[in-house]
Amino acid sequence: MNAIELRLWNQFVVLAEELHFGRAAQRLFMTQPPLTQAIALLEKRLAVRLFDRTKRSVQLTATGRALLPEVLDLLARAQALPEHARAAAAGELGRLRLAFVSTVGFSLLPQWVRGFRSRYPNVQMELVEATGDVQLQAFARGEMDAGFMLHAPGFAPPDLACHRINQEPLVLALPEQHALAALPTLNLAAVLDEPLVIFPRRIVPSLYDAIFGVYHAAGRLPAVAQEAIQMQTIVNLVSAGFGLAWVPQSVTQFQRPGVVYRSVVAGKRAAAMPGCETSLVWLPTDASPALARFVEFVQQATP
Repeated sequence: MNAIELRLWNQFVVLAEELHFGRAAQRLFMTQPPLTQAIALLEKRLAVRLFDRTKRSVQLTATGRALLPEVLDLLARAQALPEHARAAAAGELGRLRLAFVSTVGFSLLPQWVRGFRSRYPNVQMELVEATGDVQLQAFARGEMDAGFMLHAPGFAPPDLACHRINQEPLVLALPEQHALAALPTLNLAAVLDEPLVIFPRRIVPSLYDAIFGVYHAAGRLPAVAQEAIQMQTIVNLVSAGFGLAWVPQSVTQFQRPGVVYRSVVAGKRAAAMPGCETSLVWLPTDASPALARFVEFVQQATP
């Protein structure tokens, strides 16, 4: 079927409202014969009868009555298109696909999502929890607009635009019944030989290497007892007694029964304790207006 011009749909609506060809033509600033021809053309293209006509009356058929609400909606949406286009160009309308690591979900992400949605309610946000390696794959496939990634300080992915939103120390999660749990602060030398629960290197290679670097500098090789992907799972494994775990300080908001968190200080001859950063990253060559708005929003929230 050939596309039907909005002009024909508008003429159908006016005639449906007036139920009189003369009055409808007058409202449309046209004469009656062209309107009659236009309605006949519309019915021919649809292969249905929209109006019952007699010399004295014009009435909508059952088909015409059923079609009228749909046509009114079509015309309303068409009328709104210019404003929608302007809103989309301004980043006030569109879709934003956002990935995040679990650590940012403990504190910063909820308040930013609430604030951004309040300011730009017509931007549809699609949030996916994903580790850094999964995010990079999604960027490569064009399936993600932006992401919050965890990494060692200064080691954000080089091919992505980056805005650092947070820098925090690593703390040690350990079972509540562990002998070291009674101490308010731990010395690095006391924990180097303890079994370790850690994420796989592919998840956050820069942070993995930074943690291993501390052990290597002390002449130790970490005794990895178990690997896990999500920080919540790592903490749960600590609770189960699998070992100790280095986690970002923000994870301490995840209060798992049976787990305590302690700061660790390095000795005079030990390597400095590593920290970690969280950054908002995105493809600079493929930034939509909605993404630009979100980046601006986050930058204003984290000067």
